[in-house]
Amino acid sequence: MVEQIPALLGGDRRVLARMITYVENDGEGKEALLRELHPYTGKAYVIGITGSPGAGKSSLTDRIITELRKGDYKVGVIAVDPTSPFTGGAILGDRIRMSDHYLDQSVFIRSMGTRGSLGGLSRATKEVIKVLDASGCDFIIVETVGVGQSELEIMTAADSTLVVLTPGAGDSIQAIKAGIMEIADIFVVNKSDLAGADRVVTEIEVMLDLGGYKKGDQSWRPPVAKTVSINGKGVDELVQKVKAHRQHLEKSGRLDQERQRRLKAEVSEIIEERIKEMIRQQLGRSGQWNDLLEEVVARKIDPYTVASQIIKEELWKRSTP
Repeated sequence: MVEQIPALLGGDRRVLARMITYVENDGEGKEALLRELHPYTGKAYVIGITGSPGAGKSSLTDRIITELRKGDYKVGVIAVDPTSPFTGGAILGDRIRMSDHYLDQSVFIRSMGTRGSLGGLSRATKEVIKVLDASGCDFIIVETVGVGQSELEIMTAADSTLVVLTPGAGDSIQAIKAGIMEIADIFVVNKSDLAGADRVVTEIEVMLDLGGYKKGDQSWRPPVAKTVSINGKGVDELVQKVKAHRQHLEKSGRLDQERQRRLKAEVSEIIEERIKEMIRQQLGRSGQWNDLLEEVVARKIDPYTVASQIIKEELWKRSTP
């Protein structure tokens, strides 16, 4: 795959599709590929779209793509679908709502299953973002699963996070409280042609007045946009708000700061995952650990002591020449 990087940089869509599949399936040379792609990343602006199921995220994404294409931007889309815990399959149907862009060579849409990952994203989402970034996308839109208050992971991948709400979907205060409230850079009241839309806007504004700005950034008050994705009403104003947030981040220096923070967090995640895999392999090979686990079951030793012993011995082996 590494040898196909020049074709990717040249805009070859087939190579792009193959690389995404390769990364998503955890191909043997994935790390080498991502290592070589790293210098070509960091240029695309990532927009995260989250919210409850049925809020119209896919239809809204379709309208945002249309608006961005008016500016001749190259757009990549990652639509994350839930994976069945029983069959392991996913419908991957979000692209049906974006069919108007199939023939547009400057739009690339990819659906991905969560494959058991919590937080609204697939495990490979961040890696696929890098591939799309290197391919020359100006904007990358990541649409999350839509699982309510648990999908906070999007804030670790997106530069601007849009939280989509709808009138008539129950208690909107319940929907926007806690984490969801804090991750939003822009609130979107979709289906605003329905009764109750203005009430939702008012409730959001009241909550904002009480505090809850993202990451303590008191210089940016998340605006509220009203849209109707079925006909595109208000989407142009929404895109302008996204661009205004980008300008704010760039002017204040927070864009670079947040991206640096995310890269540092990514390094920590990789280290943690490798340590976990190292321990898992050791546990699978050694009968000694199985004996210790049996002692835990028999209440002869506690789990914390066993965990400490495994870590110390494994790290000692790795550090000893």
